Amino acid sequence: MNNPNLGYRTGVGAQTGAVYDEGLRQHMLRVYNYMGVGLVVTGVIAFVVASTPALYVPIFSSPLKWVVMLAPLAFVLLFSFRIQTMSAAGAQAMFWAF
Repeated sequence: MNNPNLGYRTGVGAQTGAVYDEGLRQHMLRVYNYMGVGLVVTGVIAFVVASTPALYVPIFSSPLKWVVMLAPLAFVLLFSFRIQTMSAAGAQAMFWAF
């Protein structure tokens, strides 16, 4: 016979609900909010650039397109090498600049 409760604790020591650390929850909520707002800002800027030929034609019809394509990679590498020595405000400023 198979016992469906096999391997599960029941009785006095069992917890009936999940226990959350409220501080951790607030911190993670703030992180996800920053990332969500960052994605929205990125999407709005991409939409504006893509819908304005005066912005994208000069960039993508010249060698400047390579700078535009490779600059984010350089920025991420710089950010990853300097993250240990940056202040929280500096890291947040670099996030918004990115």
